[in-house]
Amino acid sequence: MSATTLQCDYLIVGSGAVGMAFADTLFSETDASIVMVDRFAKPGGHWNKAYPFVTLHQPSQFYGVSSEELSSGLRDEVGLNKGLWDLASGAEVSAYFDRVMRHRFLPSGRVQYFPLCEYLGDGSFRSVLTGEEYVVDAKRHVDATYLKTTVPSTHKPSFTVAPDARFIPINGLVDVEQTPDDFVVIGGGKTGIDACLWLLEQGVAPEKIRWIVSRDAWLLDRQNTQPSMDFFDSMVGTVARQFEAAAAAESVPDLFNRLEQAGVLLRLDPNVTPQMFHGATVSRAEVEALRQIKNVIRLGHVTAVEADRIVLEQGEIPCSANTLHVDCSASAITNLETKTVFEGKLITPQTVRPYQPVFSAAFIAHVEAAYEDEAEKNELCSVVPLPNHDTDWIRMLAAQMMNQYRWSQDKALGKWLLENRLDAGSSMVKAVDKNDAEKISILNRVREASVPAVTNLMKLIESIDAAEQQSSATA
Repeated sequence: MSATTLQCDYLIVGSGAVGMAFADTLFSETDASIVMVDRFAKPGGHWNKAYPFVTLHQPSQFYGVSSEELSSGLRDEVGLNKGLWDLASGAEVSAYFDRVMRHRFLPSGRVQYFPLCEYLGDGSFRSVLTGEEYVVDAKRHVDATYLKTTVPSTHKPSFTVAPDARFIPINGLVDVEQTPDDFVVIGGGKTGIDACLWLLEQGVAPEKIRWIVSRDAWLLDRQNTQPSMDFFDSMVGTVARQFEAAAAAESVPDLFNRLEQAGVLLRLDPNVTPQMFHGATVSRAEVEALRQIKNVIRLGHVTAVEADRIVLEQGEIPCSANTLHVDCSASAITNLETKTVFEGKLITPQTVRPYQPVFSAAFIAHVEAAYEDEAEKNELCSVVPLPNHDTDWIRMLAAQMMNQYRWSQDKALGKWLLENRLDAGSSMVKAVDKNDAEKISILNRVREASVPAVTNLMKLIESIDAAEQQSSATA
Protein backbone atom coordinates (compact mmCIF):
# COMPACT_ATOMS: atom_id res chain seq x y z
CA MET A 1 0.00 0.00 0.00
CA SER A 2 1.53 3.34 -1.06
CA ALA A 3 1.49 6.24 1.37
CA THR A 4 -0.89 9.16 0.87
CA THR A 5 0.88 12.50 0.52
CA LEU A 6 -0.49 15.54 2.35
CA GLN A 7 0.68 19.12 1.98
CA CYS A 8 0.40 21.87 4.57
CA ASP A 9 2.25 24.75 6.17
CA TYR A 10 2.47 23.20 9.64
CA LEU A 11 2.48 19.57 10.77
CA ILE A 12 1.65 19.51 14.49
CA VAL A 13 2.35 16.21 16.22
CA GLY A 14 0.12 16.02 19.29
CA SER A 15 -3.33 17.48 19.85
CA GLY A 16 -2.98 17.79 23.60
CA ALA A 17 -3.19 21.12 25.40
CA VAL A 18 0.15 22.32 23.97
CA GLY A 19 -0.66 21.34 20.39
CA MET A 20 -4.15 22.83 20.57
CA ALA A 21 -2.93 26.12 22.04
CA PHE A 22 -0.20 26.39 19.40
CA ALA A 23 -2.61 25.59 16.55
CA ASP A 24 -5.21 28.05 17.84
CA THR A 25 -2.81 31.00 17.76
CA LEU A 26 -1.56 30.06 14.29
CA PHE A 27 -5.19 29.72 13.19
CA SER A 28 -6.02 33.20 14.52
CA GLU A 29 -2.95 35.09 13.36
CA THR A 30 -2.13 33.49 10.00
CA ASP A 31 -3.87 31.84 7.06
CA ALA A 32 -1.65 28.75 7.44
CA SER A 33 -2.87 25.24 6.66
CA ILE A 34 -2.36 22.72 9.46
CA VAL A 35 -2.24 18.94 9.79
CA MET A 36 -2.60 17.60 13.35
CA VAL A 37 -1.70 14.01 14.23
CA ASP A 38 -2.40 12.32 17.56
CA ARG A 39 -2.41 8.83 19.08
CA PHE A 40 -5.62 9.48 21.04
CA ALA A 41 -9.14 9.28 19.63
CA LYS A 42 -9.96 12.85 20.69
CA PRO A 43 -7.98 16.04 21.23
CA GLY A 44 -6.84 16.84 24.76
CA GLY A 45 -3.83 14.55 25.11
CA HIS A 46 -3.42 13.16 28.62
CA TRP A 47 -6.85 14.48 29.62
CA ASN A 48 -8.25 11.49 27.73
CA LYS A 49 -6.75 9.21 30.41
CA ALA A 50 -7.07 11.42 33.48
CA TYR A 51 -8.61 10.13 36.72
CA PRO A 52 -12.32 10.93 37.06
CA PHE A 53 -12.05 13.49 39.88
CA VAL A 54 -9.08 15.41 38.53
CA THR A 55 -9.37 19.19 38.14
CA LEU A 56 -7.06 21.95 37.05
CA HIS A 57 -4.68 23.14 39.77
CA GLN A 58 -5.08 26.79 38.86
CA PRO A 59 -8.11 28.82 37.74
CA SER A 60 -9.70 27.85 34.45
CA GLN A 61 -9.15 31.40 33.13
CA PHE A 62 -5.47 30.55 32.60
CA TYR A 63 -6.05 27.37 30.64
CA GLY A 64 -7.04 26.25 27.16
CA VAL A 65 -6.61 28.08 23.86
CA SER A 66 -6.38 31.84 23.50
CA SER A 67 -9.52 32.29 21.41
CA GLU A 68 -12.10 30.55 23.57
CA GLU A 69 -12.91 30.84 27.27
CA LEU A 70 -12.83 27.68 29.37
CA SER A 71 -13.94 29.12 32.68
CA SER A 72 -17.59 29.25 33.68
CA GLY A 73 -16.91 32.64 35.27
CA LEU A 74 -17.98 31.38 38.69
CA ARG A 75 -16.31 31.13 42.06
CA ASP A 76 -16.62 27.97 44.10
CA GLU A 77 -19.07 28.42 46.96
CA VAL A 78 -18.46 25.05 48.65
CA GLY A 79 -15.52 22.72 49.17
CA LEU A 80 -11.81 23.23 49.69
CA ASN A 81 -11.59 25.80 46.87
CA LYS A 82 -14.34 27.94 48.38
CA GLY A 83 -14.10 31.63 47.53
CA LEU A 84 -11.66 31.08 44.68
CA TRP A 85 -12.30 30.93 40.93
CA ASP A 86 -13.51 27.66 39.46
CA LEU A 87 -11.25 24.76 38.53
CA ALA A 88 -12.44 22.91 35.45
CA SER A 89 -12.86 19.16 35.83
CA GLY A 90 -11.07 16.73 33.55
CA ALA A 91 -14.33 16.01 31.75
CA GLU A 92 -14.90 19.72 31.16
CA VAL A 93 -11.37 20.18 29.80
CA SER A 94 -11.74 17.18 27.48
CA ALA A 95 -15.09 18.42 26.16
CA TYR A 96 -13.63 21.90 25.70
CA PHE A 97 -10.78 20.75 23.46
CA ASP A 98 -13.14 18.54 21.49
CA ARG A 99 -15.42 21.55 20.95
CA VAL A 100 -12.53 23.73 19.76
CA MET A 101 -11.51 21.06 17.26
CA ARG A 102 -15.02 20.31 15.92
CA HIS A 103 -16.48 23.82 15.90
CA ARG A 104 -13.46 26.05 15.31
CA PHE A 105 -10.69 24.21 13.52
CA LEU A 106 -12.30 21.60 11.28
CA PRO A 107 -15.13 23.68 9.73
CA SER A 108 -12.55 26.12 8.37
CA GLY A 109 -11.03 23.58 6.01
CA ARG A 110 -7.59 24.83 7.05
CA VAL A 111 -7.05 22.12 9.67
CA GLN A 112 -6.90 18.40 8.96
CA TYR A 113 -7.06 16.17 12.03
CA PHE A 114 -5.84 12.55 12.18
CA PRO A 115 -6.63 10.91 15.54
CA LEU A 116 -5.64 7.35 16.49
CA CYS A 117 -2.46 7.60 14.47
CA GLU A 118 1.09 6.57 15.24
CA TYR A 119 3.69 9.15 14.28
CA LEU A 120 6.66 7.46 12.62
CA GLY A 121 8.97 10.45 12.32
CA ASP A 122 10.14 12.54 9.37
CA GLY A 123 6.59 13.66 8.58
CA SER A 124 5.19 10.13 8.31
CA PHE A 125 2.37 8.57 10.31
CA ARG A 126 0.11 5.52 10.20
CA SER A 127 -3.53 5.05 11.16
CA VAL A 128 -3.84 2.49 13.94
CA LEU A 129 -7.32 1.49 12.73
CA THR A 130 -6.79 1.16 8.99
CA GLY A 131 -3.04 0.77 8.66
CA GLU A 132 -3.00 3.50 6.01
CA GLU A 133 0.23 5.48 5.91
CA TYR A 134 0.67 9.18 5.21
CA VAL A 135 3.60 11.41 4.37
CA VAL A 136 3.24 15.10 5.14
CA ASP A 137 5.06 17.70 3.07
CA ALA A 138 5.11 20.63 5.53
CA LYS A 139 7.09 23.84 5.79
CA ARG A 140 7.36 23.44 9.57
CA HIS A 141 7.13 20.48 11.94
CA VAL A 142 5.87 21.18 15.48
CA ASP A 143 6.66 18.59 18.15
CA ALA A 144 3.93 19.21 20.72
CA THR A 145 4.76 15.94 22.50
CA TYR A 146 8.25 16.85 23.68
CA LEU A 147 7.33 17.33 27.35
CA LYS A 148 6.04 13.73 27.44
CA THR A 149 3.19 14.07 29.91
CA THR A 150 2.36 10.81 31.70
CA VAL A 151 -0.75 9.79 33.62
CA PRO A 152 -1.32 7.21 36.38
CA SER A 153 -3.60 4.94 34.35
CA THR A 154 -0.87 4.16 31.79
CA HIS A 155 2.11 4.48 34.14
CA LYS A 156 4.26 1.45 34.90
CA PRO A 157 5.50 1.62 38.51
CA SER A 158 9.24 1.61 39.10
CA PHE A 159 8.79 -0.96 41.89
CA THR A 160 7.59 -4.56 41.95
CA VAL A 161 4.03 -5.45 42.93
CA ALA A 162 3.05 -8.88 44.23
CA PRO A 163 0.13 -10.49 42.35
CA ASP A 164 -1.87 -10.91 45.58
CA ALA A 165 -1.51 -7.28 46.72
CA ARG A 166 -4.51 -4.98 46.21
CA PHE A 167 -2.94 -2.37 43.96
CA ILE A 168 -4.63 0.21 41.70
CA PRO A 169 -3.78 3.46 39.92
CA ILE A 170 -5.62 6.49 41.27
CA ASN A 171 -8.19 6.09 38.46
CA GLY A 172 -9.42 2.90 40.13
CA LEU A 173 -10.55 4.59 43.33
CA VAL A 174 -13.99 5.35 41.92
CA ASP A 175 -14.51 1.66 41.08
CA VAL A 176 -13.68 0.16 44.48
CA GLU A 177 -16.30 -2.43 45.45
CA GLN A 178 -14.78 -4.16 48.49
CA THR A 179 -14.18 -1.96 51.53
CA PRO A 180 -10.43 -1.93 52.34
CA ASP A 181 -8.97 -2.17 55.83
CA ASP A 182 -6.98 0.94 55.03
CA PHE A 183 -5.44 2.91 52.17
CA VAL A 184 -1.79 3.48 51.28
CA VAL A 185 -1.26 6.39 48.90
CA ILE A 186 2.09 6.07 47.11
CA GLY A 187 3.43 9.41 45.85
CA GLY A 188 3.95 12.83 47.38
CA GLY A 189 3.22 14.95 44.30
CA LYS A 190 0.00 16.58 43.14
CA THR A 191 -1.57 13.24 42.19
CA GLY A 192 -0.93 11.92 45.70
CA ILE A 193 -2.40 15.12 47.11
CA ASP A 194 -5.49 14.67 44.93
CA ALA A 195 -5.93 11.08 46.08
CA CYS A 196 -5.65 11.99 49.77
CA LEU A 197 -8.07 14.92 49.43
CA TRP A 198 -10.60 12.83 47.51
CA LEU A 199 -10.52 10.08 50.13
CA LEU A 200 -11.02 12.63 52.91
CA GLU A 201 -13.88 14.27 51.02
CA GLN A 202 -15.56 10.86 50.65
CA GLY A 203 -15.53 10.45 54.41
CA VAL A 204 -12.52 8.15 54.83
CA ALA A 205 -11.11 8.69 58.31
CA PRO A 206 -7.61 10.27 58.28
CA GLU A 207 -6.26 7.43 60.43
CA LYS A 208 -7.27 4.99 57.67
CA ILE A 209 -4.87 6.69 55.25
CA ARG A 210 -1.12 6.15 55.13
CA TRP A 211 0.73 8.44 52.77
CA ILE A 212 4.14 7.53 51.38
CA VAL A 213 6.08 10.70 50.59
CA SER A 214 9.60 10.12 49.31
CA ARG A 215 10.30 13.86 49.14
CA ASP A 216 8.29 16.70 50.62
CA ALA A 217 7.50 19.50 48.20
CA TRP A 218 7.17 23.23 48.32
CA LEU A 219 3.68 24.18 47.16
CA LEU A 220 2.10 27.25 45.62
CA ASP A 221 -0.86 29.00 47.25
CA ARG A 222 -3.78 29.04 44.80
CA GLN A 223 -5.02 32.33 46.23
CA ASN A 224 -2.00 33.98 44.63
CA THR A 225 -3.19 32.99 41.12
CA GLN A 226 -6.67 34.53 41.14
CA PRO A 227 -7.37 36.66 38.02
CA SER A 228 -9.53 39.46 39.41
CA MET A 229 -8.84 42.86 40.91
CA ASP A 230 -10.12 41.93 44.37
CA PHE A 231 -7.17 39.51 44.54
CA PHE A 232 -4.66 42.13 43.38
CA ASP A 233 -2.67 42.01 46.61
CA SER A 234 -2.60 38.21 46.52
CA MET A 235 -1.52 38.02 42.89
CA VAL A 236 0.63 41.08 42.19
CA GLY A 237 1.48 41.68 45.84
CA THR A 238 2.92 38.18 46.01
CA VAL A 239 5.16 39.01 43.05
CA ALA A 240 6.45 42.02 44.99
CA ARG A 241 7.05 39.93 48.12
CA GLN A 242 8.71 37.23 46.02
CA PHE A 243 11.12 39.71 44.41
CA GLU A 244 11.87 41.34 47.77
CA ALA A 245 12.65 37.95 49.32
CA ALA A 246 14.90 37.07 46.38
CA ALA A 247 16.72 40.40 46.67
CA ALA A 248 17.31 40.16 50.42
CA ALA A 249 18.16 36.48 50.86
CA GLU A 250 21.64 35.80 52.23
CA SER A 251 21.62 32.07 51.41
CA VAL A 252 19.44 29.42 49.81
CA PRO A 253 17.88 28.33 53.15
CA ASP A 254 17.29 31.98 54.02
CA LEU A 255 15.54 32.51 50.68
CA PHE A 256 13.07 29.68 51.25
CA ASN A 257 12.41 30.87 54.79
CA ARG A 258 11.63 34.33 53.45
CA LEU A 259 9.42 32.93 50.67
CA GLU A 260 7.43 30.92 53.19
CA GLN A 261 7.06 33.90 55.52
CA ALA A 262 5.91 36.02 52.58
CA GLY A 263 3.21 33.50 51.64
CA VAL A 264 4.82 32.69 48.30
CA LEU A 265 5.42 29.02 49.15
CA LEU A 266 3.62 26.57 51.43
CA ARG A 267 4.60 23.23 52.94
CA LEU A 268 2.56 20.49 54.53
CA ASP A 269 4.70 19.85 57.59
CA PRO A 270 6.43 22.84 59.20
CA ASN A 271 8.97 20.45 60.74
CA VAL A 272 10.10 18.94 57.41
CA THR A 273 12.18 20.92 54.94
CA PRO A 274 10.98 20.22 51.38
CA GLN A 275 13.50 19.01 48.82
CA MET A 276 11.19 19.06 45.80
CA PHE A 277 9.34 21.68 43.79
CA HIS A 278 7.06 20.75 40.89
CA GLY A 279 4.79 23.79 40.95
CA ALA A 280 1.83 21.98 42.55
CA THR A 281 -0.84 24.51 43.50
CA VAL A 282 -3.19 24.10 46.47
CA SER A 283 -5.53 26.14 48.61
CA ARG A 284 -4.78 26.74 52.27
CA ALA A 285 -7.96 24.81 53.09
CA GLU A 286 -6.53 21.82 51.22
CA VAL A 287 -3.30 22.08 53.22
CA GLU A 288 -5.25 22.03 56.48
CA ALA A 289 -7.22 19.00 55.30
CA LEU A 290 -4.05 17.13 54.36
CA ARG A 291 -2.55 17.84 57.77
CA GLN A 292 -5.24 15.60 59.26
CA ILE A 293 -3.30 12.65 57.84
CA LYS A 294 -0.76 11.95 60.57
CA ASN A 295 0.69 8.71 59.21
CA VAL A 296 3.04 10.11 56.58
CA ILE A 297 5.84 7.68 55.73
CA ARG A 298 9.15 9.28 54.81
CA LEU A 299 11.43 6.31 54.13
CA GLY A 300 12.41 7.06 50.55
CA HIS A 301 10.95 5.51 47.42
CA VAL A 302 8.99 2.27 47.37
CA THR A 303 10.95 -0.70 46.04
CA ALA A 304 8.32 -3.45 46.44
CA VAL A 305 4.65 -3.86 47.33
CA GLU A 306 4.01 -7.28 48.83
CA ALA A 307 0.90 -8.89 50.28
CA ASP A 308 1.89 -8.18 53.89
CA ARG A 309 4.39 -5.33 53.67
CA ILE A 310 5.73 -2.43 51.63
CA VAL A 311 9.49 -2.28 51.20
CA LEU A 312 11.08 1.16 50.89
CA GLU A 313 14.63 2.39 50.43
CA GLN A 314 15.04 3.08 54.15
CA GLY A 315 12.79 0.51 55.78
CA GLU A 316 9.46 -1.23 55.49
CA ILE A 317 5.90 -0.94 56.78
CA PRO A 318 3.35 -3.71 57.39
CA CYS A 319 0.07 -4.00 55.54
CA SER A 320 -2.78 -6.50 55.31
CA ALA A 321 -4.15 -8.51 52.42
CA ASN A 322 -7.03 -6.02 52.40
CA THR A 323 -4.89 -2.88 52.30
CA LEU A 324 -5.61 -0.92 49.14
CA HIS A 325 -2.44 0.51 47.61
CA VAL A 326 -3.10 3.56 45.41
CA ASP A 327 -0.36 4.30 42.88
CA CYS A 328 0.23 8.04 42.47
CA SER A 329 3.93 7.75 41.63
CA ALA A 330 3.74 8.80 37.96
CA SER A 331 5.55 12.03 37.13
CA ALA A 332 3.34 14.45 35.22
CA ILE A 333 6.21 15.41 32.91
CA THR A 334 9.04 12.96 32.36
CA ASN A 335 11.28 14.99 30.04
CA LEU A 336 13.09 17.70 32.01
CA GLU A 337 15.76 18.35 29.37
CA THR A 338 15.44 21.55 27.38
CA LYS A 339 16.31 22.22 23.77
CA THR A 340 16.22 25.15 21.39
CA VAL A 341 12.63 26.01 20.44
CA PHE A 342 13.28 27.05 16.83
CA GLU A 343 15.69 24.85 14.87
CA GLY A 344 15.25 25.34 11.16
CA LYS A 345 12.17 23.42 10.09
CA LEU A 346 11.46 22.08 13.61
CA ILE A 347 9.59 23.94 16.36
CA THR A 348 9.59 22.39 19.85
CA PRO A 349 7.19 24.18 22.24
CA GLN A 350 8.35 24.24 25.86
CA THR A 351 7.68 26.46 28.86
CA VAL A 352 8.68 30.09 28.44
CA ARG A 353 6.74 30.96 31.60
CA PRO A 354 6.58 28.70 34.67
CA TYR A 355 3.48 26.58 35.34
CA GLN A 356 1.83 27.68 32.08
CA PRO A 357 2.50 25.29 29.17
CA VAL A 358 -0.57 26.42 27.21
CA PHE A 359 0.31 30.10 27.48
CA SER A 360 3.85 29.18 26.46
CA ALA A 361 2.62 27.29 23.39
CA ALA A 362 0.39 30.20 22.34
CA PHE A 363 3.25 32.64 22.88
CA ILE A 364 5.68 30.57 20.79
CA ALA A 365 3.10 30.30 18.01
CA HIS A 366 2.68 34.09 18.05
CA VAL A 367 6.44 34.59 17.81
CA GLU A 368 6.53 32.14 14.90
CA ALA A 369 3.79 34.12 13.15
CA ALA A 370 5.08 37.61 13.89
CA TYR A 371 8.89 37.35 13.64
CA GLU A 372 11.19 36.10 10.90
CA ASP A 373 14.72 35.95 12.31
CA GLU A 374 15.36 32.62 14.02
CA ALA A 375 17.87 34.05 16.48
CA GLU A 376 15.37 36.69 17.57
CA LYS A 377 12.66 34.08 17.93
CA ASN A 378 14.84 31.95 20.18
CA GLU A 379 15.85 34.92 22.26
CA LEU A 380 12.20 35.78 22.88
CA CYS A 381 11.40 32.12 23.55
CA SER A 382 14.18 31.25 25.95
CA VAL A 383 13.09 28.07 27.73
CA VAL A 384 12.33 28.26 31.45
CA PRO A 385 13.55 24.90 32.83
CA LEU A 386 10.94 22.71 34.49
CA PRO A 387 11.64 22.35 38.21
CA ASN A 388 12.35 19.16 40.13
CA HIS A 389 14.56 19.88 43.13
CA ASP A 390 13.76 22.72 45.53
CA THR A 391 16.65 24.84 44.27
CA ASP A 392 15.30 24.62 40.72
CA TRP A 393 12.80 27.25 41.87
CA ILE A 394 15.69 29.74 41.90
CA ARG A 395 16.80 28.99 38.33
CA MET A 396 13.18 29.02 37.18
CA LEU A 397 12.45 32.45 38.65
CA ALA A 398 15.64 33.94 37.23
CA ALA A 399 14.83 32.63 33.74
CA GLN A 400 11.25 33.86 34.00
CA MET A 401 12.37 37.36 35.00
CA MET A 402 14.85 37.53 32.14
CA ASN A 403 12.12 36.55 29.67
CA GLN A 404 9.72 39.09 31.10
CA TYR A 405 12.37 41.79 30.73
CA ARG A 406 13.00 40.87 27.07
CA TRP A 407 9.27 40.95 26.34
CA SER A 408 8.85 44.33 28.02
CA GLN A 409 11.30 45.88 25.52
CA ASP A 410 9.02 45.00 22.58
CA LYS A 411 5.91 47.22 22.38
CA ALA A 412 4.12 45.01 19.87
CA LEU A 413 4.71 41.97 22.03
CA GLY A 414 3.48 43.86 25.07
CA LYS A 415 0.27 44.64 23.22
CA TRP A 416 -0.20 40.98 22.35
CA LEU A 417 0.30 39.95 25.96
CA LEU A 418 -2.20 42.56 27.11
CA GLU A 419 -4.85 41.26 24.73
CA ASN A 420 -4.24 37.53 25.23
CA ARG A 421 -6.68 35.96 27.69
CA LEU A 422 -4.10 33.43 28.92
CA ASP A 423 -2.01 36.27 30.35
CA ALA A 424 -4.24 37.75 33.06
CA GLY A 425 -1.34 39.51 34.80
CA SER A 426 -0.74 42.09 32.07
CA SER A 427 -4.39 43.11 31.83
CA MET A 428 -4.67 43.28 35.63
CA VAL A 429 -1.71 45.66 35.86
CA LYS A 430 -3.00 47.74 32.95
CA ALA A 431 -6.38 48.15 34.66
CA VAL A 432 -4.96 49.74 37.82
CA ASP A 433 -6.37 53.21 38.49
CA LYS A 434 -3.51 55.71 38.74
CA ASN A 435 -5.25 57.21 41.77
CA ASP A 436 -5.29 53.89 43.62
CA ALA A 437 -2.35 54.54 45.93
CA GLU A 438 -2.32 51.05 47.43
CA LYS A 439 -2.07 49.22 44.12
CA ILE A 440 0.41 51.75 42.68
CA SER A 441 2.58 51.17 45.74
CA ILE A 442 2.60 47.43 45.07
CA LEU A 443 3.58 47.98 41.43
CA ASN A 444 6.40 50.30 42.52
CA ARG A 445 7.66 47.60 44.90
CA VAL A 446 7.72 45.10 42.02
CA ARG A 447 9.76 47.50 39.87
CA GLU A 448 12.16 48.47 42.65
CA ALA A 449 12.91 44.91 43.69
CA SER A 450 13.22 43.33 40.24
CA VAL A 451 16.85 44.20 39.41
CA PRO A 452 18.20 43.46 42.92
CA ALA A 453 16.26 40.18 42.84
CA VAL A 454 17.81 39.01 39.56
CA THR A 455 21.28 40.05 40.71
CA ASN A 456 20.99 38.12 43.96
CA LEU A 457 19.41 35.10 42.29
CA MET A 458 22.44 34.84 40.02
CA LYS A 459 24.71 34.86 43.09
CA LEU A 460 22.65 32.11 44.70
CA ILE A 461 22.81 30.06 41.51
CA GLU A 462 26.60 30.43 41.50
CA SER A 463 26.73 29.15 45.08
CA ILE A 464 24.52 26.16 44.16
CA ASP A 465 26.71 25.34 41.15
CA ALA A 466 29.87 25.57 43.26
CA ALA A 467 28.40 23.27 45.92
CA GLU A 468 27.33 20.74 43.26
CA GLN A 469 30.78 20.78 41.66
CA GLN A 470 32.43 20.23 45.03
CA SER A 471 30.06 17.38 45.80
CA SER A 472 30.82 15.75 42.45
CA ALA A 473 34.55 16.10 42.98
CA THR A 474 34.43 14.37 46.36
CA ALA A 475 31.98 11.65 45.35
